[in-house]
Amino acid sequence: MTRRAFSEKPTAQFLSDGRRLHLQHGPIDLVLEACGDTGEVTLAYDQAKAAFETVLAELVSELPRLRSSEGPSPQGAIARSMHAATQAYAPEFITPMAAVAGSVADAILKAMLKNRRIDRAYVNNGGDIALHLAEGHFRVGICDDPVTGSPGGTVLLQPEDGIGGIATSGWRGRSHSLGIADAVTVLAATAARADAAATMIANKVDLPGSAKIVRETASALSPDSDLGDLMVTTGVAPLAPAEIEAALENGDRAARTYLERGLAGAVYLALAGERRTVTANRGTVLPTNKTNILREAVCA
Repeated sequence: MTRRAFSEKPTAQFLSDGRRLHLQHGPIDLVLEACGDTGEVTLAYDQAKAAFETVLAELVSELPRLRSSEGPSPQGAIARSMHAATQAYAPEFITPMAAVAGSVADAILKAMLKNRRIDRAYVNNGGDIALHLAEGHFRVGICDDPVTGSPGGTVLLQPEDGIGGIATSGWRGRSHSLGIADAVTVLAATAARADAAATMIANKVDLPGSAKIVRETASALSPDSDLGDLMVTTGVAPLAPAEIEAALENGDRAARTYLERGLAGAVYLALAGERRTVTANRGTVLPTNKTNILREAVCA
């Protein structure tokens, strides 16, 4: 988020299908949809647009604090959500920026729903998604590789599952990662929680000290990165099966720890064509195909 991005005006327009609303301001790019009574949906969209007007200004005003792992609680509502979602991992290193996409999605979804009767709604912030599900279900695709869009399966969500957010992280994604996961997708109670958990678990899918991993300091790649001089992944050479297994096991161990603490509901890990799911109630599941990999995590 830069001052130049802040100078741009927010825009709102419907996509070609006439159902989904696109909100964009600087680096923030949202696609959202609501289902229900036509009048209620129209009002929900108006509320989302109104709330979106101030989002970037709020975040820019507190950027120095949000890029730091230490300091007082921030002031803005979205900034406080970011802080709360990431503070749960202290004393492990994490900054509020690890939950920015999910927190923005949560905030706009909350604004959409205020005093409205909506059956289903979502706010998609670049793949980090806030969900509202009062009736029906959501079927969500899980991505193996954010670069290629390679599919890893689907998850069917129902109201009783209590899932309000989905987020994905990995070294090939939009943000820098300390690990080597192609993708880590987390289902959680909110998008902010899912965002923070995906970041932390993706960092742990790793082979510390391996000569096959190319790393650079985050600050060399992005001078204003919240990761500072930490070494982030920029390349991964082909891995042997044992190396893939070891890296996934590191991520699996972290995922199980966070699930036991109630920080996530289900986790999907993908690396070099191998996949795992970890669920709060069933431990680790090794999927045998690409269909409905996470269904058992939320629909049993």
